[in-house]
Amino acid sequence: MSAHHVSAEWLRGALSSVFRSVGFSDHAAGLVAESLVEADMSGVPSHGSMLLPMYVDRLLGGSVSTHEQGEVVEDFGAVAVLDGRHALGQLTGHQAMGLALDKAHRYGLGAVAVRHAFHFGRAANYTEMAAERGCIGLATSNTRPLMPAVGGAQPVVGNNPLAIAIPGNGGPVMSLDMALSEAAMGKIRIAEAEGRPIPDTWATDADGELTTDPTAAIAGMLLPTGGPKGFGLALVIDVLSGVLSGGAFGAGVQPLYKDATVPYDCAHFFLAIDPALFGPGFDERVAALAAEVTGSRARPGVERIMLPGQPEAERRHRAETEGIEIDATVMDGILRVAERVGAQLPAGPLETTHAG
Repeated sequence: MSAHHVSAEWLRGALSSVFRSVGFSDHAAGLVAESLVEADMSGVPSHGSMLLPMYVDRLLGGSVSTHEQGEVVEDFGAVAVLDGRHALGQLTGHQAMGLALDKAHRYGLGAVAVRHAFHFGRAANYTEMAAERGCIGLATSNTRPLMPAVGGAQPVVGNNPLAIAIPGNGGPVMSLDMALSEAAMGKIRIAEAEGRPIPDTWATDADGELTTDPTAAIAGMLLPTGGPKGFGLALVIDVLSGVLSGGAFGAGVQPLYKDATVPYDCAHFFLAIDPALFGPGFDERVAALAAEVTGSRARPGVERIMLPGQPEAERRHRAETEGIEIDATVMDGILRVAERVGAQLPAGPLETTHAG
């Protein structure tokens, strides 16, 4: 399987140019592009530049708007609700977490829900934004039903993502980011594009039988991580995101990859907590806990113990100087979309590599 080795700078420039070409300001285009590039740099390509063709299809199809902010429809004390106006989720997500952080610094915590929203990329983008401002951050979203209830034979809840980040006070940020299925749908789509099977613990076919065929899995159901525990968490996240916001939930959330003229209509929830308002010593206590974890004894063959999110942070640091491997099918999608919208891509050679 061939791939292209590109610099992070080239990829940022390419994606930003595409978003500017469909009507976004430099700031908004850069913010969305950075979200996708950071996912690629983190080793999470399912939430990276492979999403570009789908985003552009929906922008041109009218189901995603070129609004650059949501509308605040409720605002009381530590709580707010935004109407996302079907804008790109990175834009309303950044706005919502920013509002939650402002409230947290004033009240100790801030909670913001977003309805009429769109896919917001890597959930950790928003929680790590909170951690950078000294707050604990939580972000959730809902998807169309992809997983069955315990004992069920039809999908009733999405593999709804959950992210939590804890500020590191100069040390590594603890950053948990997980979909509540055994694997994200994006990973299954990557396997389909690359023509390789998936583990039989990831999904079932449309009849509920375990499958290693990614195409059958996409038409079937995902399996919740941890069985009943993952299902229960996913259901609660649908309440926090969809029900609480007054937005779509359950079957009200539409498929992401089907009709580009029909709004996805998901919902998000963001929570920021300022630990400074809970009393002194938080930073030192978190550092002590982190040291207990990273200083614990490793199994034979394990080089070192890391905190949640630390491997991704180190990958991003390396990718900034060493560049990013982009699968050939993903690069083809970027080039096709750029031509479609008349985007001018940055100059620079694209180095092609080959993987076995």
